[in-house]
Amino acid sequence: MDAIGRISARRLALVLGSWRRGGSRQAAADLAAAIELGVLDGQLPVGTRLPSERELAEALGASRTLVGAALDRLREVGLVASKRGAGSWITLPRGRAQAPEPVAGPRAIDLTRAASPAIPGLMSAVDRARLLLVDAIGSHGYTGRGVPVLRERLAERYTARGLPTTPDQIMITNGAHHAFVLALRMLTHPGDRVLVEQPTYPNALEAIRAAHTTPVPVAIGEDGWDLAGVEAAVRQTAPRMAYFVVDFQNPTGLRLDEAGRERLGALLATTQTYAVVDETLAELDLEGDPLRGPRPLAAFAGEWAITVGTASKTHWGGLRIGWIRASQDLLSRLSSARFGSDLGSPVFEQLVLAELLAAPGDALATRRADLRDLRGVLVEAVRRELPDWRFRVPGGGMSLWCRLPEPMSTRLAVAAATHGVQVAPGSRFSAQGGLERWLRLPFAQPAEVLAAAVSRLALAAASVRALPTDDLPVA
Repeated sequence: MDAIGRISARRLALVLGSWRRGGSRQAAADLAAAIELGVLDGQLPVGTRLPSERELAEALGASRTLVGAALDRLREVGLVASKRGAGSWITLPRGRAQAPEPVAGPRAIDLTRAASPAIPGLMSAVDRARLLLVDAIGSHGYTGRGVPVLRERLAERYTARGLPTTPDQIMITNGAHHAFVLALRMLTHPGDRVLVEQPTYPNALEAIRAAHTTPVPVAIGEDGWDLAGVEAAVRQTAPRMAYFVVDFQNPTGLRLDEAGRERLGALLATTQTYAVVDETLAELDLEGDPLRGPRPLAAFAGEWAITVGTASKTHWGGLRIGWIRASQDLLSRLSSARFGSDLGSPVFEQLVLAELLAAPGDALATRRADLRDLRGVLVEAVRRELPDWRFRVPGGGMSLWCRLPEPMSTRLAVAAATHGVQVAPGSRFSAQGGLERWLRLPFAQPAEVLAAAVSRLALAAASVRALPTDDLPVA
């Protein structure tokens, strides 16, 4: 859902859960409170269209009178707005700027970023973290490598995945990208080479260039990593560092199996090549249990693997909390080098993430289930609207990597913008340009938004393919 999305009555009933708290006289107040909690918890974003009173009453097994009374309460406090013929939608409380009335039309749909709204339970974690903050506010607030409780819980998660880890091997950062930049600054010098996958995460390429180092790309094929090519590149170019995304690789969605990790880890250890392993998407396994997947690359590469992670994709990008898992010696060096750029990560956000990781139940299971459903929506829409596009359905992550029928990715991105869709051309994921036959489509959007985006992309693709194709670049 977003400002133009409509939530179904069935889905809203699932969001509300067991909403009845008191007797029948309090039912309307209970329902209104449950909807308000959904808004505060980020599950009902501002602008979300609500189902009709009749539909919602049927889904909840309640009377239409009760539903109407609950909505009246929400209208009084400004959390719901209604208009005859347009229905009702979530809005901002009075006293704050009102969201525009949701309308259909060519509003731009942003498919350049693969990111979801906050995970359910965030506001509850915030409330619990507020109590923990009482113990912290009497100190100076600088936590060095991070709040101990968060480092302990992250270490437990690595250990559960087959990589024994202690809190002393964890340092909290301001996101995974921040962690990568710290390692890049410490381990490389201007002119050094950094081995990267092709395609790869665009912001990593930008950081490599900003450090005045040179990316050395090794292509990933449609079937996965060319480990022989990686071995040859390491031995021939002697990179100072490497950057890998081996779990649901961004943008391809591929995952390196355990045998491949063992081979790659042995190469890194034998050649004494440090590698930053980006596990941003590792816990977004849409087919199985993340704890039962391949062990982290660090289980095979030892101290030569610097593992970075983040809460941005799994929990919420607004937390801006990530981490580094490495040897204690390397973390000591990183901690010293870090003081030249920042003095640590915010305490409160660390406590919030620690509470999310310890929350009863598995909110991540819900996130994975939602992404799995959205992946199905996008797959079906692309197959229906763009049948000549080819892709492998990824086992995890947040996007499809689509092979286009001709080299037109950049032209398509330009045309798509005029049809109300923003997409990143394949060349953005390349160290040296090209990839004009490829386009990444994230599925971290509401189902109706994904369907609308694909319909607009189909119109844009038709307009591009109607143009002359002389002198097009070859992917």
